[in-house]
Amino acid sequence: MTLIAVVGATGTGKSDFALDLAEAFARVGRTAEVVNADAMQLYRGMDIGTAKLSLDERLGVPHHLLDVLDVTDEASVAAYQRDARASIDDIIGRDRVALLVGGSGLYVSSVIHDFRFPGTDAVVRARLEAELVELGAGLLHARLREIDPETAAGVDAANGRRIVRALEVIEVTGEPKAARLPDEPVAWRRHRIVHLRADRAQLVERLDARVVRMWHDGLVDEVRDLVPLGLERGVTARRAIGYAQALAELQERTTRDDAIAETQQLTRTYARRQVGWFRRYRDAVELDATDTVVKGRQLALLAAID
Repeated sequence: MTLIAVVGATGTGKSDFALDLAEAFARVGRTAEVVNADAMQLYRGMDIGTAKLSLDERLGVPHHLLDVLDVTDEASVAAYQRDARASIDDIIGRDRVALLVGGSGLYVSSVIHDFRFPGTDAVVRARLEAELVELGAGLLHARLREIDPETAAGVDAANGRRIVRALEVIEVTGEPKAARLPDEPVAWRRHRIVHLRADRAQLVERLDARVVRMWHDGLVDEVRDLVPLGLERGVTARRAIGYAQALAELQERTTRDDAIAETQQLTRTYARRQVGWFRRYRDAVELDATDTVVKGRQLALLAAID
């Protein structure tokens, strides 16, 4: 197997599992490289709040698509698909194993499945973005729900960018279903998916502690350093969970306790959505993220697959 996707909710240990998997491949004489599939880890300087592995923590395993965007850049799934697939093709072309690792569900799916992205229309996009500012995400989501309930059901009602994109695709193509994810996607290339799961109560406890640790480790200072680089102008980066709240604290629009509490709540909600997204991967190997014995056996099995 030359392409393995390691997915799961935030806090389930995907990065560590990928490193263990790379080590398992090394034991059988193969080399594995990681391709990042976490949208926020694409950004330079966004390290603490995204749990990005430092260079030393990567243990010599090559990692791709980390630190490739400035905080003023807008992340694009279509651009990510292009770059991730190019990295994977390059890795496999050198007779190595590509490990696609991350919890951004749409980003993962855009790579492993044969997704085609409709074109954009700058005029339509600008008008919808202006409406988003004026009316808010809730009203635009209600409009999407009237036009195409199935597409709306798969789009977070608070995610203005996704709602605008769905409405743009529908208007440009004239087909409501054009903005809908396929129920039975076709694989881009042969792959295996490993879905790390965790008990809900244990995961919540771990995530809440992780948020507190982010503040302890200096998230506010990290945000302070990103402000001169344009964080406040960033379309995507400034809205990242944790960063938006740390920025609010830095600007004295909220207290530290409230910033932490809001980040914890948003992180729990995000993890719940991730679990729902990855459930659609029916062929995935599901592993208990806390069961080291089972994970160890699966590592050996994966490394032995041709």
